[in-house]
Amino acid sequence: MDPKRYEKQGDPSGTRPAQMNRALVMVGMMLLTALIAMDQTIVATALPTIVSSLGGFTQFPWVFSAYLLTMAVTIPLYGKLADHFGRKRLIVFGGGLFVAGSVLAGVSWNMTSLIVFRALQGLGAGAVRPLTVTIIGDIYTTEERGRIQGLIGAVWGVSAVAGPLIGGLFSEFIGWRWIFFVNIPTGIMAVLVVWRFFHERIERRDTAVDLLGAGLLALGIGAIVLTLLQAGSGWAWRSPATISTGLAGLAVLACFVAWERRVANPILPFWVFKSRQLSGAVLATLVVGLITLAMAAYVPTLAQGVYGASPVVAGGLLGLMSIGWPLASAFSARIYGPIGFRDTALIGVLLILAGAGICAGIPRGGSLGLLAGPVFVLGMGLGLVSTPLIVGAQSVVDWGRRGAVTGAVTFGQMFGSTMSTAIFGGLFNSSLARWLSQAPPSLQALAPTPDRVANLLERGGGIPVPLLDLIRSGLYGAVHQVFAGLVVAGLAAGVVLIATPRKFEFVQS
Repeated sequence: MDPKRYEKQGDPSGTRPAQMNRALVMVGMMLLTALIAMDQTIVATALPTIVSSLGGFTQFPWVFSAYLLTMAVTIPLYGKLADHFGRKRLIVFGGGLFVAGSVLAGVSWNMTSLIVFRALQGLGAGAVRPLTVTIIGDIYTTEERGRIQGLIGAVWGVSAVAGPLIGGLFSEFIGWRWIFFVNIPTGIMAVLVVWRFFHERIERRDTAVDLLGAGLLALGIGAIVLTLLQAGSGWAWRSPATISTGLAGLAVLACFVAWERRVANPILPFWVFKSRQLSGAVLATLVVGLITLAMAAYVPTLAQGVYGASPVVAGGLLGLMSIGWPLASAFSARIYGPIGFRDTALIGVLLILAGAGICAGIPRGGSLGLLAGPVFVLGMGLGLVSTPLIVGAQSVVDWGRRGAVTGAVTFGQMFGSTMSTAIFGGLFNSSLARWLSQAPPSLQALAPTPDRVANLLERGGGIPVPLLDLIRSGLYGAVHQVFAGLVVAGLAAGVVLIATPRKFEFVQS
């Protein structure tokens, strides 16, 4: 594909480099990206402290899921609207809503209120996530876009993985509520920068907002997430609640697909999935979201719960992924230039498999330091998958469809993150519950429910040694099942990419 061939496809926005201070717009995009990425993982190392304050250990996956679910289902809606109404007002609205949700999350009085306010944050983040990437695609040329999107991808990766380290520092030295309050000044500054320095001219078109489609998508995914989180821990796998909720979720998603095929302006345009190269990009970035969130949630759990590390040490270990991700992301442009977007992503998949496989093979008696190398390698793999695919997808459509395509690809990543909390949260909870229920007779009376594990670990030295060993063995086994699941996810991404065309060509809707 000749990158210059599509540069003059008629950009009605007028967002050309000479018309604005691109550096300042880029600063605004980076700040907003950093905030929403950090908030998907920042609660990971703060969870023991939050649970100790608010209660509800078995509800904690919903602190992730509520945020990711509302973000995921609104990403394609915002992306579609941006192609009709422009980018500026929507991203400012989303940034403001995110800040408001942060204020409310910081004053939460129980786990339920925190989950609700996290969902509000996600509604704002759903605008910020696709529109930052779309705006960068508008104001930079195809030749520049690889480097700049790589930088945005690096900011996303660094922030998502640095979130647990920052959350650990805040919860240990300041207080967990500040992991939300810190968003307020940075978010306001970012919104003001975008409002002042980003300029666009748009051709306004009347279009119907597909609210029914968004609602069906939210209900369907929400029911599936609830089923996967509860099955095996709160509900038996074959219980009426598990079966009925799961089937209801699938039925609603089937209704969503049927509706999207007939509505005039679907939030998730199906022409994207008719292209093997675009559908491959969506599915592969789904795995990126799946793996990123699982690592962010369960590496700190392993470090703190099994090895007794502090929140700062646990966050620092996971932070190694934030070094590998941007290094690989920034270097990816030099690789996909000569060999192509798909093959670069395949190299990334190999690194993901290597990192996840080593993590899964580390024995219980091994040192915590053994995780450092594979976590770094896995971060490099994520960088080599995410950046080439988003740049490739944007490069094969014109301005009027760039928002929809960006929304679809970023929806894939956010959907993966949402399903990660459901799939691996359910796997982790059921594994831990099964282990604790099979405690030796001498510990049966003392064995806690999964909901009380965090509170017991917070007591530290007050736990009898045999009981502490029982809990840590259960946590170790549950986390390593998650690592094994990441290997399977990496293999699935490889299969998807092998089926994706090597050469990306211009896509007609």
